[in-house]
Amino acid sequence: MNLDAPLIESAIERKPIVVSPQTPLFEIILLMNQHQVNIESNSPSSCSCVLVKSDNELLGIVTERDIVRLSAKNVDFEQLKVSEVMIQPVITLDKSAFNDIFAVLFLFRRYRIRHLPILDDNSQIIGVVSPESIRKVLRPDNFLKMRRVADVMTKNVISAPTTASVLEIAQLMADRKVSCVVITLDDSEEDWQSVSANPVGIITERDIVQFQALQMNLAEIQAQTVMSSPLFLLSPEDSLWTAHQEMQQRHVRRLVVSWNWGQGLGIVTLTSLLKIFDPIEMYSVIQTLQQTIEQLETEKTQLLQQLTVISEQ
Repeated sequence: MNLDAPLIESAIERKPIVVSPQTPLFEIILLMNQHQVNIESNSPSSCSCVLVKSDNELLGIVTERDIVRLSAKNVDFEQLKVSEVMIQPVITLDKSAFNDIFAVLFLFRRYRIRHLPILDDNSQIIGVVSPESIRKVLRPDNFLKMRRVADVMTKNVISAPTTASVLEIAQLMADRKVSCVVITLDDSEEDWQSVSANPVGIITERDIVQFQALQMNLAEIQAQTVMSSPLFLLSPEDSLWTAHQEMQQRHVRRLVVSWNWGQGLGIVTLTSLLKIFDPIEMYSVIQTLQQTIEQLETEKTQLLQQLTVISEQ
């Protein structure tokens, strides 16, 4: 999907968090949490990462997922500096190459990232593009209305009981490389990987960052105390346009999908939503539509031929 120049510009978050390598890790958690407060206050800034810079050079990046990974290890955030945990090198894109949405989506998929710093001609940071910033500028009404939630949702839902500790939740996220854990009423403690029924809440990467900012003892707090609840549940038959609108209105990046009275669960994320704009995927959809049109035209021709025969009799 091509975007004109103003829309491309709007997809870049212009005020990312930028810190020095010696910044205490706990300080960037506070900064990330403050950005989340800004999101909920309808601030234009919504970047869920921190860029590490020294002498005008981009050295590394720390994301919410990294905070979850470190939380799972129960590290002391007040004893670490950003330079000790940042991911490097950083995948970036020159602004001159940011001509359409496909360039960014290709890099997201190839490197399995969700944050892409955009650099100017002098290799200086302009801003960051993320699935969330892209979602804000896309106007794919018709295309999203043609697709169902079932087309992009993942059924690889990781769950935990309401009595699980937040530390255990963080460890699940880190081990399974997922961005959220669904909290259910009747999961067995022996097998948290298979969701059984009755989803009642959710805990996300963003929540873990917030809990760390509040200096909560993750090992002592149960999921039922801090989970987001009640859940808004999508149906597999809902359109992706409905999912898009709900994410936008609720300021969230993922929604739970439920069917068969909770026996079946799925997750739709911003990243999975954007998969439909993959050129191959779009070509497949267009091809299917063309085949449908051709089939309808054939049926129409056959019907007219039958009517002609009847009228001649």
